[in-house]
Amino acid sequence: MLLEQVARDEGHVVLTATARCAAASCPGCGEASARVHARYVRKVRDTAIGGAEVVIHLGVRRFRCENPGCPAVTFTEQIPGLTSPHSRFTPLLGGELDAIGLALAGRAGARLSAKLGIGVSRHTLLRRVRALPEHPSPRGPQVLGVDDFALRKGHVYGTVLIDLVTHRPVDLLPERTALPLATWLLDHPGTEVICRDRAGAYAEGARIGAPDAIQVADRWHLWNNLCEAAEKSVVRHRDCLREPAVEPAEPTAAATLDTSLQEATTSRLAIRTIERHRAVHELLEDGKSLTQIQRKLGWDAKTVRRFADADDPSQLMGGVTRPSVLDEFKPYVIDRWNAGVTDAVVITAELRDLGYDATARTVRRFLAPYRKAAAKIPTTAVPPSVREATGWLTRHPETLAEEEQQRLKQVLARCPELDALAEIVKYFAKMIANLDGHLLDDWITTVRTADLPDLLPLTKGMCHDHAAVTAGLTLPFSSGTVEGHVNRIMLKRQMYGRAKFDLLRKRVLYA
Repeated sequence: MLLEQVARDEGHVVLTATARCAAASCPGCGEASARVHARYVRKVRDTAIGGAEVVIHLGVRRFRCENPGCPAVTFTEQIPGLTSPHSRFTPLLGGELDAIGLALAGRAGARLSAKLGIGVSRHTLLRRVRALPEHPSPRGPQVLGVDDFALRKGHVYGTVLIDLVTHRPVDLLPERTALPLATWLLDHPGTEVICRDRAGAYAEGARIGAPDAIQVADRWHLWNNLCEAAEKSVVRHRDCLREPAVEPAEPTAAATLDTSLQEATTSRLAIRTIERHRAVHELLEDGKSLTQIQRKLGWDAKTVRRFADADDPSQLMGGVTRPSVLDEFKPYVIDRWNAGVTDAVVITAELRDLGYDATARTVRRFLAPYRKAAAKIPTTAVPPSVREATGWLTRHPETLAEEEQQRLKQVLARCPELDALAEIVKYFAKMIANLDGHLLDDWITTVRTADLPDLLPLTKGMCHDHAAVTAGLTLPFSSGTVEGHVNRIMLKRQMYGRAKFDLLRKRVLYA
């Protein structure tokens, strides 16, 4: 295409172009079969110069094809690198708008475009993102990572597919069921390894869509499942977390009062828990579903499920008290009380210098039982919480402080069951670190011979998914890359609640 004339008209650059044009959609059309139908000025927007918007006016010709079979009928001459069919932007500006739309989507992208001297609406940005071409691959990646992500947490979930060789997103599926995954794998053959979590839907979808592929259970999910089972065992043996009390020859009035208060509180909580557990299980025996029980009792769905999953009320009595803003300052309050400072206002003023930002009423409420007894507060060691003890058992020993190691040894010395649990956890951690998947059966046998019933469901699930678990503990593949992409998907969803799945899919695939 040759540029013949350059002129200036009202501050804009006017380019008049001549070219040999033909309809691309009709190979039979050429210069001989097309004639000039009209001439007009075409406006094309380009990138800003010095923050000012640039508009190029082009004098172009429209041709009419004289071939009756031509589907184009009319067509306009194009300038390579400057124009494209049906576009009011130059390719350079169009690329910038695509990048802005992918990064910021609608309103935020429009605000940034205005700052850059590009006046464009949010609808144009979203329309350009949706119009980006697909890059379908006839074959699936050699190593595929599969995981779910939340479109609306707790309500709607999708599935993300990642190529673990290139670490790039491959596709997004609108559901996290077996059928969409199986359909995608059948349409994209060639996948040899599939890394997934412990979800049964993905296992079934991978089995149907790629029966010859090796399924690998993610090691992080295996470790997380073990930690959850270990926490249940710690809850069952929570009494062992407390140091054995030394019975005094003559109990003081303050100790008697404190014990009576604890027994009264514990009994009230225990009675309520037992009654709720009995009510839920009676309705379950009558054939009621969890939804029907929720509606009848007026409880939250998670509460109903928690009571339904517990075989015994004791499993629900974790002994966990409600945290207080005074917890970390209680040793100081006790020391000041035993030193003779009994005024809550004075103690609160001293706590201000230590970072305490609540009122004196909290301190006064804590001292009230001991004020009536007019005695000193016994300074007993606070037992570790269930979560804290579970962390000691499941963390690497080198990350534990010396005090934590000593307290853990004391707890294990008091409880043979938790001591056995610590050995089992250490055994499994070595399997993960050394990729000793061939030791899985020995580990399962060790768990079954130990007196730890909370770990039995975990071993049952591993036996049901034995091949994938063994591969996860043997092969170097994992879903770490997939989890990272799931987090980035959350960061890119500024249009939460106002956009459809197709827009999110394009933004993730082009990110």
